[in-house]
Amino acid sequence: MMIAPPISIFPLLLAIGMDLVIGEPPNRFHPVVWMGQLIAALRRWAPSQGRINAFLYGGLIMLISAALVMGLGALLQQLLATLPWLLSLLLEALILKTCFSLRGLARAARQVQHALLQQNLPQARHLLSWHLVSRDTTVLSPSQISAATIESVAENASDSLVAPLFYYAIGGLPCALLYRLINTADAMLGYRDFEREWLGKIPARLDDLVNLIPARLTAWLILIMALLYRQGIQEGWRVWRRDAKQTASPNAGHPMSAMAGALGVELVKIGHYRLGNGLKPPVQADIARSIVILYGIAILTLILCSSYIVL
Repeated sequence: MMIAPPISIFPLLLAIGMDLVIGEPPNRFHPVVWMGQLIAALRRWAPSQGRINAFLYGGLIMLISAALVMGLGALLQQLLATLPWLLSLLLEALILKTCFSLRGLARAARQVQHALLQQNLPQARHLLSWHLVSRDTTVLSPSQISAATIESVAENASDSLVAPLFYYAIGGLPCALLYRLINTADAMLGYRDFEREWLGKIPARLDDLVNLIPARLTAWLILIMALLYRQGIQEGWRVWRRDAKQTASPNAGHPMSAMAGALGVELVKIGHYRLGNGLKPPVQADIARSIVILYGIAILTLILCSSYIVL
């Protein structure tokens, strides 16, 4: 039986550095893109009729893809252990880097903020829909665009940063890659339209499960970073405890409501939720403040994960 090599903090530290300096690799070299292609290929065989059939096939998609990804992750971890230390470090960090995104998220939010600062509302709407949200942005006001951007920063701080690093600290590359697979499957299949409502049930519930701890951990990290702002931690705590359950997702409301309180702003998605009710509407400058919190979350997550690995 193969013994998994010990997890080291050095690939984690190097992966963060790679993300900040290099950013995302081209799509043709990106494992998450490959995961999406695998899910899309398996989806072509989905049954066209029957809720039970679609539900079971969604589970089969996850079983097959998870087995492949976990197996590949375990194999990579074993192969890396046989390489010279420096080469192994570089390759593991490179693979881990593809599982999370800090620079890309911050850059996308800054682009929206810059467009608002230039009073280019059509460009801000386009950038928001292109990089950050799936909702219709064509009629959003500047404040609503700022709110949607801040919401995306908060939610993706959990999904695209804290969660992948959390699972890497627990189980190395196999767990980090498995998390990214589940998150990708939910993004592709977890919709309530006619074709995917039952096909995506299992991927969506798995995504809810694996984000249960990271989402709440992210909210706590936001509260710590809220110390930067006057009364931020009190408002963050109050709004988090009051509004976290307003969202349809059992997890997204936690970092978003904590962020609303930390910044002292009201985040509204019309017809869905109102986080921080009674606080001031956000403006473009609040996007910059959310990015500061995002980078603080990255530092705190790095400290926590490194401490766990060392201990």
